[in-house]
Amino acid sequence: MSMIDGKLRVLQMVDRHGSVTAAATAMKYTPSAVSYQLRQLAEQLGVKLVEPAGRGIKLTAAARTVLRHTAVMQAQWEQARSELAATSEESSGLFTLCGFSTAATHLLPLAAATLHDRHPRLRVRVVEAEPARCFELLEAEEADLALVMVTADSPSLSDGRFDQQSLLDDPLDLVVHAEHPLAARPTVTLADAAREPWIIGTPGGAYHQLTVTACVAAGFAPDIAHQADEWETGAALVAHRLGVMLIPRLGLINTEWPVTRIRLSGEPVPARRILATTRKGGAGHPLVAQTLDLIQVASSSLFSGGVPRGTPSARAE
Repeated sequence: MSMIDGKLRVLQMVDRHGSVTAAATAMKYTPSAVSYQLRQLAEQLGVKLVEPAGRGIKLTAAARTVLRHTAVMQAQWEQARSELAATSEESSGLFTLCGFSTAATHLLPLAAATLHDRHPRLRVRVVEAEPARCFELLEAEEADLALVMVTADSPSLSDGRFDQQSLLDDPLDLVVHAEHPLAARPTVTLADAAREPWIIGTPGGAYHQLTVTACVAAGFAPDIAHQADEWETGAALVAHRLGVMLIPRLGLINTEWPVTRIRLSGEPVPARRILATTRKGGAGHPLVAQTLDLIQVASSSLFSGGVPRGTPSARAE
């Protein structure tokens, strides 16, 4: 439930997406409906909110003022909801968790099941979504807590719309053929594989960005031989001696492939950072705190046994 006028939400989406058309697409409205709500809001406030800019529009200084105060009101409302929830004897209603593929596979189901057992009147829903979509779900109040990995497109930690806290670092492992010279080593540096052919994700995707960023930080640009957006596809290519790949510790692969996962050493150890994110003011909600405790336990269990041999996992996320 939101106490913020829906027209303010429309203004926020126009700001976020840069145009009426893009905002309409994101909200599943027609462009005319978005324009109408902007006009209504401008009339109610007695100010001009948008003005022409080339072939498009831009927000006015008045619109920026409205957005700044809207963010404050939203954060206060979320904080009020959290404080009210803390006074309730029994949690009820809908609580939605969202996260990228491996988080939705290995971290969220146990948390959702445990919350359901603890709070029989609570409906817990899990939504698998890319990080960018998770932020959209939070902003649209269609999710209450998101697990996201940091990418170049992630909102900054100072973004006033969200509370973001570091949850865990998911270390990267190098995957090589079982008979590769590096396979006998307990650990390797990423630079040890600098001259290898690499298997990475499709350009523009988080997995592609993750691999390239790690390699560049290690002092080389990867020789990209193949592209694969699923861990299993990449592992199959490695199994046929077609290259090497990186896989986060949470990403599991089939043990039947003749491949070896090796821990990476170095400072810092290449890893993807996973954040727990709520709307601004929502981090103090008791259900959020319980969920994060459960996720910490699940992640500790996954990481305590060293490099996993693994089972099939879905997409490379």
